[in-house]
Amino acid sequence: MKNKMIIYQVFTRLFGNDKTACIPHGNKTENGCGHFADFTQKALTEIQKLGATHIWYTGVIAHATQTDYTSYGIPSDHPAIVKGKAGSPYAIKDYYDVDPDLATKPEKRMKEFQNLIYRTHDAGLKVIIDFVPNHVARQYQSASRPEGVKDLGEEDDQNLSFSPQNNFYYIPGHPFQPGFDLQGSAPVPYEECPAKATGNDNFSPSPGRNDWYETIKLNYGIDYCNGGGRHFDPIPSTWFKMRDILLFWAGKGIDGFRCDMAEMVPVEFWEWAIPQIKCHYPSLVFIAEVYNPNEYRNYIYKGGFDYLYDKVGLYDTLRGVVCGYASARQITGCWQSVDDIKDHMLNLENHDEQRLASDFFAGNTEKGRPALLVSACMGRNPMMIYFGQELGERGMDAEGFSGKDGRTTIFDYWHVDTIRRWRNKGKFDTDKLTAQELALQAFYTQVLRLCNRERALREGDFYDLMYANNGSDLFNADKCYAFVRRKDKDLLIVLVNFEDSEKHTAVNLPHHLFEFFQIQEKGEIIATELLSGDKECITFNANQCVLTDIPAYSGKILKIKL
Repeated sequence: MKNKMIIYQVFTRLFGNDKTACIPHGNKTENGCGHFADFTQKALTEIQKLGATHIWYTGVIAHATQTDYTSYGIPSDHPAIVKGKAGSPYAIKDYYDVDPDLATKPEKRMKEFQNLIYRTHDAGLKVIIDFVPNHVARQYQSASRPEGVKDLGEEDDQNLSFSPQNNFYYIPGHPFQPGFDLQGSAPVPYEECPAKATGNDNFSPSPGRNDWYETIKLNYGIDYCNGGGRHFDPIPSTWFKMRDILLFWAGKGIDGFRCDMAEMVPVEFWEWAIPQIKCHYPSLVFIAEVYNPNEYRNYIYKGGFDYLYDKVGLYDTLRGVVCGYASARQITGCWQSVDDIKDHMLNLENHDEQRLASDFFAGNTEKGRPALLVSACMGRNPMMIYFGQELGERGMDAEGFSGKDGRTTIFDYWHVDTIRRWRNKGKFDTDKLTAQELALQAFYTQVLRLCNRERALREGDFYDLMYANNGSDLFNADKCYAFVRRKDKDLLIVLVNFEDSEKHTAVNLPHHLFEFFQIQEKGEIIATELLSGDKECITFNANQCVLTDIPAYSGKILKIKL
């Protein structure tokens, strides 16, 4: 039996931090920091009980930071090019090391990470980590690379803006001079000459404040400096180095990579590298952060990715429906646009997005319930939630570098209020949670666990009912969404209500539904509503509607045994 993948993304540095009073821009000593050890067997069991099958530990690989670890042989980073006191987990400073922040004993940090993998597997969960292929920290220097491995940039010709065998892009004759006050309170200026291209494809020596100025772009053989020519023969140096880094982490026993900004790396690299990794680790999963729908099929069929983010389609549409500026009818267009690759699309909330309950999004924890039902129950494809989502985390702190933006910071030492109270110093006794938070957690747990308990959700076919219900007076197609999942003798009618009041609804089941699934129409039958456990008497034919009441900001899953 193949499970439906349910990923629980957790920002590793924040999960175990029990500090109750953090100060904006506070350092590690002032604000505290979570560790690998905080993912105890109890903690992992609780995450597994939510319905998760995988856990994505975000921020594992060593990155630039303002915290001093020189006593452990780790080079320091200039504070002017580190975002926040803790630093961005996507400004990698050493591809062959784990972040020392995450270890209770930094000198044993890799062993502590290895033990975390063992504990995670023992809890019945699989491990995903980030692979950041597009850019590194400006002062990248691997102190932990294996003997004989050449460091990135070590053999570059810095007199050339581009060479296929350089690892970085350069702006010869020009120092790094950002177009804003970079230095701040740094005691000495940061110097870089010649300047290197910035990670978000800025090929000038003067990135702006909104650029990824703390990173430098890796060179995979595309000459962006002279028209974008592609130089892949002979194979660029960067390809070999990044392949070997993938093999290094795969050898630690992880189960998958979430590949950051995969579409900013040429698909030819993935086409070359992924088969080599899977030759040694055939069950390893590759997930791509890709936002251009025109490239989806390229990165699946040519690049070899198992799954891609469904962000600009389903996620953005559901956000619009939740916030009231899009119609639920538009959900149909989302699946239609990726119908041929639907099993490869990853439905999500993640660290890049504003928290659903924040003032910048829905401002209400309850409004996320119908969106969860749609994301989790529409298909066989994976589903991902971001830690604290299931508790209504609002992300409304002004933590430091990130400011009050409705997101949970990835740059600062901080705690996540709902997670901290849920953990309750590792006891998970939930007495620190409110009744509303407990109810939301129970709802998430119920839905996510149903995804693998019910064969129709785990393996079944999908049928959209919206085309047959657009003109009904008792079905508001702007605020409700309806579809069917079926596997063998199990058929589920899923009804979702995005409105703030209960709706008495009539749902038409078209003749084509019965033809499509090759099932017989019947009269009145008893259906089990899976979210409540109640029994309902409904009509199951194309001549009469299914009449039922759908709760506010929620839904129903009516199960019929054929």
